Amino acid sequence: MIPMVDLKLQYQQLQSDIDAALADVLDSTAFILGPNVRAFEAEAAEYLGTQFAIGCASGTDALHLALLAAGIGPGDEVITSAFTFIATAEAIAYVGATPVFVDIDERTMNLDLDAVATAISDNTAAILPVHLFGQPVDMGQLSALAEKHDLTIVEDCAQSFGADISGQQTGSFGLAGCFSFFPSKNLGCYGDGGLITTNSESVRDHLLSLRNHGSSKRYHHQEIGYNSRLDEIQAAILRVKLRHIDRFNQERRRVAHRYNELLADTGITTPFEDGIGTHVFHQYTLRSPQRDAIMAALSQREIACAIYYPVPLHRQEVFAEVCRDHSLPVTEAIASDCFSLPIFPEMTDQQIVEVTDTIKQALNG
Repeated sequence: MIPMVDLKLQYQQLQSDIDAALADVLDSTAFILGPNVRAFEAEAAEYLGTQFAIGCASGTDALHLALLAAGIGPGDEVITSAFTFIATAEAIAYVGATPVFVDIDERTMNLDLDAVATAISDNTAAILPVHLFGQPVDMGQLSALAEKHDLTIVEDCAQSFGADISGQQTGSFGLAGCFSFFPSKNLGCYGDGGLITTNSESVRDHLLSLRNHGSSKRYHHQEIGYNSRLDEIQAAILRVKLRHIDRFNQERRRVAHRYNELLADTGITTPFEDGIGTHVFHQYTLRSPQRDAIMAALSQREIACAIYYPVPLHRQEVFAEVCRDHSLPVTEAIASDCFSLPIFPEMTDQQIVEVTDTIKQALNG
């Protein structure tokens, strides 16, 4: 059996350090906003090249709180992708704003920046780019567009921890960057966890209040806030894993490029790297009109595979009213034939060959 990601194998490799970190937390009994949260925030900010990093309970909360701190609310429109996990658009809805879905680039599967420019209206307040599957959006072009129209950028970096553009990390281009530490992420904890990066001191201060019941002083509440604190135990785990993130990402790139090599003559559309930024391959996502046959063959061999994402957000029932008669042809075409293969840093060449051999057999009937 080959899983999508082998969390057990990664834990076994880091077990002594992780177990020691957990034991220290238990011994300290400092479980909420303790020294590991503060240390992880400082270490993550240094790695990501931002002045501040604020831990929170999940990647979804990171998006929600970042939009609130950016002043986005009712009457505002936020341009984003429909080809992403629903949390991206949920966060926009949470603050009372309206998601405006635009089509994606056929090769990168990220926002089509020409479509973004066309979608800007008098009500547009922000752009929420998603660095999908670990491929950075062209933030130079997007930042110039946002500056021209005086728009806020909040980056969805849930899948791109460690991805950079000319050495500048995703999450450091906009007003805020939002990260998820869901266990399967490139940098994942052992539960839910999130992080918000910013270079704005006022945004940092607002986020610290929002994540802690709207309080900047104990038992004094300036606003309605949330209980969205990064757990001390998760922070301790993340501190251990952060030391290995560059290696993790390099190994993911190794796996992806080996897949590319072995699938080169199959007619399958393999992931595109535009050369603008470094792709860290949170997912290895392909396209094929024979998707169903390939996935059936993989399943029969107990090789995991998945579709990210089978129903784009503009086709979801929850957004039916907002997206009535809305058509995104590239998004819909990709959703109809894309699928993802196992990818994780510890994946062996033997496993990669087994996956690709199974695909080739399926294609050859």
